[in-house]
Amino acid sequence: MADFDVRVSGASGAARGAPDAASSRTAGRPQGVLLALISCLPVLGAVLLAPVLPRMQDHFAGTPGAEVLVPVALTVPALVVGVLAPFAGSLVDRFGRKRLLVGALVVYAVFGTAPLWLTGLVPIVISRAGVGITEAAIMTCCTTLIADYFTGPARDRWLGLQTLSAAVAATLFFALGGALGSVSWRVPTVLYASGLVFAVLAAKLLWQPRPVGDTPSGDTPAGGVPVGGTPAAVPPVPWRTLATPVLVTLVGGVVFYTPIVELAYVLDGIGVTSVGVIGAVTTLASAATATGAFVFGRVAGRGTGTLLPVAFGLAGAGLVVIGTGGGPATVTAGAVIACAGTGLLLPTLLTWAVAPLDFAQRGRGTGLWTASLFLGEFLCPLLVLAVKGVAGGLPTSVGLVGAVALLLAAGSAAGFRRTAARPASLPLSIPPGIPPTLPPGIPADKEGTS
Repeated sequence: MADFDVRVSGASGAARGAPDAASSRTAGRPQGVLLALISCLPVLGAVLLAPVLPRMQDHFAGTPGAEVLVPVALTVPALVVGVLAPFAGSLVDRFGRKRLLVGALVVYAVFGTAPLWLTGLVPIVISRAGVGITEAAIMTCCTTLIADYFTGPARDRWLGLQTLSAAVAATLFFALGGALGSVSWRVPTVLYASGLVFAVLAAKLLWQPRPVGDTPSGDTPAGGVPVGGTPAAVPPVPWRTLATPVLVTLVGGVVFYTPIVELAYVLDGIGVTSVGVIGAVTTLASAATATGAFVFGRVAGRGTGTLLPVAFGLAGAGLVVIGTGGGPATVTAGAVIACAGTGLLLPTLLTWAVAPLDFAQRGRGTGLWTASLFLGEFLCPLLVLAVKGVAGGLPTSVGLVGAVALLLAAGSAAGFRRTAARPASLPLSIPPGIPPTLPPGIPADKEGTS
């Protein structure tokens, strides 16, 4: 595996290309918490309608193609995010983070609540695609702003909290979707109106970060749009550096979503039919994901080269245990191990991807990473289903996904060791307070604190 080089995110707050704290404001807990909460909104698209799909299917029973279109209404936002997030990243780098985020939150509320008044299934599916478009912008803007506002250990903590919040939100939204769905399958979509509340909060509490050298009196305000209104040229993204993290994240997305999507089916297949028991196991697994994300903020200093093999190893081992097809206790134990690994995996992959990017590249790089993750989410059930047909059962196919994760654990460990052994490579971690010594030809880290 090539290009495992990782720059340490806490190199220098005054490095060139970092957001200019002197010319604006300093981010703190209000900004971090708000961005973590807004990052939960795309989770709505993945889980909110899941509990009401049977009632939705019954409602549109007379509509041609309903057996296909109703499940697509749930999954199409993830596909759209996977396709469009790179384009959202380009808009972020060219026109600015804040304005795109606020606008996307408003449109998100409009598209998300559309099923309250739309009567046809096809228009509802189209509105769900609109939700995916706005989710691509929201996820890219939030992650980019976290990377802009914070640096070093603070950035690692907030990226971990972003994953933790999403894990907790998934459980909460699933429960809310079921409770509101008992009234009508349309009612859960009222939660999308929360986008308007977050739009107001984002407009008030967030600001467009400015790279060093981009002063208020300069000719190019933050966001890359000169005074004349023509977008300024943006530097190219380091594709070679990003290729490995993005490709690994695609597979990591499949690994991450396998226990989320398949756990209930595995439990049902071994005779656990009680909704309460399945819900309890799912909640326990979600808690393990949140724990893994929480732990990331405490151990991020160990470096991607250490954490990535551990995360893939835990996830793979847990999925293999699930794949043994044992009793409920065995499957539950495997789910907890796997989800603890995936909770650690997501922020580790994200930190790996954004570390080498400077301010003007970060939106596009984050967009590519987001696209890769959501494509993995979309492909997960399709791949597991395809493997199930060949392997002869769902537990076996889940176990094979675990085997792939274990191979990635071994491969990433070997790749990082090989990179660390090269004289021209940067160290995977640097003791606090010691500036990195860069080999000739490698630019200084360009990250900093807003």
